[in-house]
Amino acid sequence: MTAAVIRGVKIFQEVGISAGTAPSGASMVGNFPPGDGDEEQNSPAPFRVIVGIAVYYLFSLLLFIEDEDHLKKIAAYKVVEYVESGMVLGLGPGSTAKHVVDRIGELLRQGKLKDIDGIPTSKKTHEQALSLGIPLSDLNSHPVVDLAIDGADEVDPYLNLVKGRGGSLLREKMVEGACKKFVVIVDESKLVNYTGGSGLAMPVKVIQFCWKFTASRLQNLFQESGCVAKLRTLGEKAEPYVTDNGNYIIDLYFKQSIGDLKAASDSILQIAGVVEHGMFIDMATTVIVAGELGLNVKNKY
Repeated sequence: MTAAVIRGVKIFQEVGISAGTAPSGASMVGNFPPGDGDEEQNSPAPFRVIVGIAVYYLFSLLLFIEDEDHLKKIAAYKVVEYVESGMVLGLGPGSTAKHVVDRIGELLRQGKLKDIDGIPTSKKTHEQALSLGIPLSDLNSHPVVDLAIDGADEVDPYLNLVKGRGGSLLREKMVEGACKKFVVIVDESKLVNYTGGSGLAMPVKVIQFCWKFTASRLQNLFQESGCVAKLRTLGEKAEPYVTDNGNYIIDLYFKQSIGDLKAASDSILQIAGVVEHGMFIDMATTVIVAGELGLNVKNKY
């Protein structure tokens, strides 16, 4: 972020604005600088100030996004250190996990990794892995997975996760539930005090049949936590989002903690029409957190 601010200030100055001063030949009260009628020269000073500020913040934002992606890449390279030749790997989707798959493909091409079998948890990851030449398999052939690597939408202090805002929670839970080790990579913005603490969605996958009925039951289940249940939609027409397995997703939003996660999980899964939910309880063995100060590795045991 510091680099973004410094570069943003340079851009800010390049458009003719320095701290507390107007561009050369202009006053800050709206006088026009001398010129020959050129539109740029005759722009009022306050307008140029506004443009300069807008450019500054725009580039700061873009550079912050760039820095955030760089943090994800650092975390991804760290987690690949857990990968050894001959392993069966669960490969998750998401922006951070994408860097993991890229890195594994690179190490295979370099001959530094051999005899890897990947089990992707989404169609998108499947396509990415194929394009990189990573050999693929499935749980039918490999019911025990050596290592699964994935991101998360939330991580609580006990390493419980919320996942599935990308839509692949069922396949993710199947693969990651079959692994010996499950390593999660996130940036520090994903850390929360309690599950649902970000105020963002905790997804529940449901069948399409009578989804409104199912959504109503889910919302009533967590009424004391201020739950709001919404069907996930796409595009201007708000068409229902359909998962890789042909299901809908009901996003649950909580205003406060839902308490005992295992009890909440059992209650959700007892509702007819629910396929799976996005709480990954006691599943992560290691969480690698990327922040501005570096990497923080949290181990379950």
